[in-house]
Amino acid sequence: MKRILAAALISTLSACGGEPGDEWSDTQDSHPEALSGTSASLAQPSPTFIPKPTGPCPEFQEGTLTFRPAGIPARAVRIWMSDAAKTLDGPLVFYWHGTGSQPTEASTGIGTTQINAIKALGGIVAAPAHDPSAGTFPWFYVSSTSRDDDFRVADEVLACAIQKVGINVSRIHSMGMSAGGLNTTQMSYRRSGYIASVATYSGGRVSTIPTQDSSNKFAAMIFHGGASDQVVINFQTVSQNYYNDLKSKTQFAMLCNHGRGHTIPTDARAAVWQFFQAHPFGTVPSPYANGLPSTMPSYCQR
Repeated sequence: MKRILAAALISTLSACGGEPGDEWSDTQDSHPEALSGTSASLAQPSPTFIPKPTGPCPEFQEGTLTFRPAGIPARAVRIWMSDAAKTLDGPLVFYWHGTGSQPTEASTGIGTTQINAIKALGGIVAAPAHDPSAGTFPWFYVSSTSRDDDFRVADEVLACAIQKVGINVSRIHSMGMSAGGLNTTQMSYRRSGYIASVATYSGGRVSTIPTQDSSNKFAAMIFHGGASDQVVINFQTVSQNYYNDLKSKTQFAMLCNHGRGHTIPTDARAAVWQFFQAHPFGTVPSPYANGLPSTMPSYCQR
C-alpha cells in the first residue's frame, strides 16, 4: 500500500512542476520482515547491516525525541517528519552539526525546501544533539576518541524509525558541516553497511577509517571552500584526501570547491538532494559516471 501511495505522490509532484530531482522512486519496502537479506529479484541491492532497537523506541513525531540505546547515555535527536511517514516509506537523512552549533543547523544545511520535500515523501530528517563529554568537538570520532556512541545513536534512530513508521532502507543518507562533515566522513565508512550516499560541507578524511562493508560503493558529494577553508585543519586538503581515497576504491565521488571559505554552500542544497535521490544504496555505476547533470554546481568535478 505504501508503494502505491508513493507512486501516486510522485505523479502529483511531477504534475505540479517540482524542483529538478524531485522524482523519487520507492525501490524497497522497509518493513522488518523484508530485512533478512538481499533478494535476487530486487532491481536495487538492499543493505544487510540493518540494526535492531536496543532500547525503548519513542513514538515518532516532529520535534525533539529522546533515544535510549543500550549501554550509553540517552540522547536527544531533532526529528523532521510529517504524517506522510505513516503511509509512505521515505528516505532517512542524518545531519551532523558543526562545532558550537545545534541540531537546528539542519534547516540551513539541508534547506527548508528540501526538508519539506523529504517530509512529503514520508521521509525523516534526524539531527542528533551532541554529547558534551565528546570533548573539544561535538562528535566522539572527530575528537579522536574511540567511542562509537554517536553512531550507536544513529543505529537506534534507524532501527526505531523502521519499527515505528517504516522507511526505505535503500535511501539512508548522511551530511554535515565542519565537525559534522568530518563525522559524516566517519559514518560513511563505519556505517557503510547501510549508508547509500553522503554529502560533506568542509569535512574530509584526516586519517585511515575502518570500513564496515567494503562491498558497498557508496557515493559522496564532497564540498570545501578552497584555500581559505581552514579551522584547526585545512579542509581543502582533507576533502581532497577523502575524494582520492574513494576514487582509489572505484567509488563515485564529486569534489566541489565553492571558494567561499568555511561556509555552507547554500546554493548547492537542491543539488545535494538531487544527488541523494540519484544514489540509493548500491547504485553502481553512478548515473553521473559519464557526466554531471546541468543542475549540479558548475564548481563540481567528478
